[in-house]
Amino acid sequence: MSSPENEPGPVGDLPAVAPQLRALRRRAALTLEAAARSAGLSPAHLSRLETGQRQPSLPMLLALARVYGTTVAELLGETVPDRDAVVRAPDMEPTRAGGWTYWQAGAPGRGMQALRVQVPYGTQGDIVRVHPGEEWLYVLNGRLRLRLGDATHLLAPGDSAHYDSLTPHRLAAVDHGGTELLFVHTLLQSPNPTLCLGPTPGETP
Repeated sequence: MSSPENEPGPVGDLPAVAPQLRALRRRAALTLEAAARSAGLSPAHLSRLETGQRQPSLPMLLALARVYGTTVAELLGETVPDRDAVVRAPDMEPTRAGGWTYWQAGAPGRGMQALRVQVPYGTQGDIVRVHPGEEWLYVLNGRLRLRLGDATHLLAPGDSAHYDSLTPHRLAAVDHGGTELLFVHTLLQSPNPTLCLGPTPGETP
């Protein structure tokens, strides 16, 4: 089983995130060890991300956004003029990380983050996750293999899933062309490290 640290290295079109990562971790009152454990990373790997020696993939950004109670956009240092109920298509700029592509589909400062995500075929991002909160996804194109606990579900376009993310879960594109999703997840608002779970069995810390 793949782990976040085994994913591809720096991605050229991903903005530098090191300054934001350290500042947001400190704002959440988390030690390097607690933050890394909650995101399924080793402290050494998170330290490399914070010092700019490595660039995170999209699964890493999603995990860290949950831990810090923020959005991927804030992790990337993106600025949004004002929070609005409507997000226009021209404002949804694509960002790529580790083979994944995503578009912000919701405003910042909310208790949920909404994304449109292109999941690549293969094992990139095929990582088991366990964390507090909920996730909802809707398959737009392609087929998705969703692993929830001991059950595996094959989702086709038009299918959706809504689940407690304390259930170990994993996403993988079935078709070589990848899978396109609408994806909504709740952000972890509490900095309490007791809410943070370490890597699930089979992941390499």
